[in-house]
Amino acid sequence: MNSSLKYYEDNALEFIHNTLDKKMNIQYQSFLQDLKPKAHILDAGCGSGRDSLYFKEQGYQITAFDISKKMCDFASSLINQEVLELSFENMDFENEFDAIWASASLLHVDKNEMPNILEKLSRALNKKGLIYASFKAGEKEFIKEDRYFNSYSEESFSELIKTSPFQIKEIYLLEDTLPNKEDEYWLNAILLLK
Repeated sequence: MNSSLKYYEDNALEFIHNTLDKKMNIQYQSFLQDLKPKAHILDAGCGSGRDSLYFKEQGYQITAFDISKKMCDFASSLINQEVLELSFENMDFENEFDAIWASASLLHVDKNEMPNILEKLSRALNKKGLIYASFKAGEKEFIKEDRYFNSYSEESFSELIKTSPFQIKEIYLLEDTLPNKEDEYWLNAILLLK
């Protein structure tokens, strides 16, 4: 079991409690503005299912997965549908989704693996598909509370995307809204298939 998975299995309820009510209005708006009604969204690394529930309530079709069984169980009950127990490395979708929502989930993928995972994500999308992804802003790779994190600046993320199947539509920084996270920023990006 990798350390990030072990963290989420061991701390699922605390993590859910701390993030379930987090406001994501800005991110939702930038992600959904170009999607057609009833579009099929993949919530990749869905955690508590908070975002899946929001999208479902807006009339979108949802498929969700998470690496943690405890997260899957909670999210399944929250959104009233099965949530798949999957990792980014094990997912294998092809031309199934109009959009992918990867909120604070790709940040646990090793930087060396990011090109392969971006390729997998591109295969999962229909033509003209898009992805929302968020990372802690910065340049470091680090372990915190037994979880691996990768971080990107606008410059380093742009370099990563240059050789990927995507182009950047929008990129913006937002301050973390959770308590005791002042002065921490998130890099948010909307990517379009080339």
